[in-house]
Amino acid sequence: MSDSASTSPIYLDHNATTPIAPEVLDAMQPYLTESFGNPSSDHPLGREARRAVDVARDQVATLIGASPDEIVFTSGGTESNHLAIRGVAASTSARCRRVVTTPVEHPATAGACALLEAQGWSITRLPVSRDGFVDAIAAAEAIGDDVALVTVMLAQNETGAIMPVGEIASIARSHGALIHSDGAQAVGKIDVNVDRLGVDLLSIAGHKFYAPKGVGALYVRSGTPIDPLLLGGGQEGGLRPGTENVAGIVGLGAASVLARLRVATDLTVIDALREQLWSGLAGKIPGLVRHTPSKSCLPNTLSLSFPGVLGRDVLARADGVLASTGSACHSGVDTPAETLLAMGVSPEIALGAIRISLGRANTRAQIETAVEILVSAFDIVRQDRTNRPPSGL
Repeated sequence: MSDSASTSPIYLDHNATTPIAPEVLDAMQPYLTESFGNPSSDHPLGREARRAVDVARDQVATLIGASPDEIVFTSGGTESNHLAIRGVAASTSARCRRVVTTPVEHPATAGACALLEAQGWSITRLPVSRDGFVDAIAAAEAIGDDVALVTVMLAQNETGAIMPVGEIASIARSHGALIHSDGAQAVGKIDVNVDRLGVDLLSIAGHKFYAPKGVGALYVRSGTPIDPLLLGGGQEGGLRPGTENVAGIVGLGAASVLARLRVATDLTVIDALREQLWSGLAGKIPGLVRHTPSKSCLPNTLSLSFPGVLGRDVLARADGVLASTGSACHSGVDTPAETLLAMGVSPEIALGAIRISLGRANTRAQIETAVEILVSAFDIVRQDRTNRPPSGL
C-alpha cells in the first residue's frame, strides 16, 4: 500500500453522499464535451442527447420495476419529494385535505408537509417504535377517507430502519389515498420494486448510489393525479420543465445499471462490515448504545451513541475517520437529532450519537483501523470530560 493510500481518511459517510463510480463517470463524459446538444433540439446533436435521456429513463425504470414513461427526471431527492407531495396536493379535491406522514422523515418531506400545513392542510404524524419503525397498526387507525396522501420514507437516513411501506400502502389504497415514499436512501442499496411496494410515487436521489449530485428522479405510477410545481417548456411530460441535465441523467442511468448488477453482493459484503464495526466498538466501549435495528435495516448504516460524551466531540478527535454526527450545534448549543427523540431516546443519549454509513470501497482493514481511531477518540474525550465537562451534558 502506498503512503498516500495508507494516510487517506476512511470515508464512512455514504448516506450523505457517495463518490461517482468510474463506470458512471465514463458514461457521462461524452455528454460533458462533444455530445452537448439540447434534447429538445431537432438536429443530430439534439437527437443524440434525447436518445441518451431515453436510454437512461429505461435504465432507471428497470432498476425499480417501473415503465420508462413513469420516470420523471429531477434535480434530486428534495425536488422529487416536493413534486410528489405538493404536486398531489395541488391536484386533490377540497374533500381530501389531510396528509399522513411520520416524525422521522427527511427535512425535504417534513418541509413540504409543513408548507401544506401552513396552507390549511391537516398533517397527521404517525408514531415510531423504539427501534425506529413506523407502527402499521397506528397507520391503519390514522388513515381515513379524508386522506389525500400518505408519505412514508422507505429507509430512514439516520438509523437505516426499513419502514413497512408495503403494508402501509395497502391501507392507504383501501381508503383511496395515494402513497409516496422517499426512496433516496434505499434505491441502489437494497432491492426496490414499486409494484411489490404498492407505491404511487417514489423519490430517487442519484448521489446516494454513485451517480453525481444534482440529478434524481420521481417515479409516478401511470394515472396518478399530480400537477407540476413549475411551468415552462413542457419537458418530462409537463411535470418538470427546464432543459434536461443530460450528463447527470446519463450518470443516473449508468448508476442504476451498476446497482442492478451489484446490489445483492454489496448487501452481503457491506452488512458484514457494518457488524464488524459494531462488534469492534461495542467490545471496547461499555455502554455503547445502538440505534440501528438488528433486522429490517439498510446494510450499510450504523447509528450509535457514545456514553457520557458528545458524538461531535468524538468525531472531532477521530482524525482519519469521516462520518456524521447525530446532533446539531446552533450558536454553541447542542441539539439532539429529532429522529432519535421521536424514537424515545433520551436527550442525553441522543447527544452522544454519530451515524456511520459504509460503501463499496470500504474494507475489513479500514473497519479495523476505524475502530481503533474511534475508541481512541472516545477515550480522549472521556478523559477531557473528567477535567472539563463539555456543554450540553
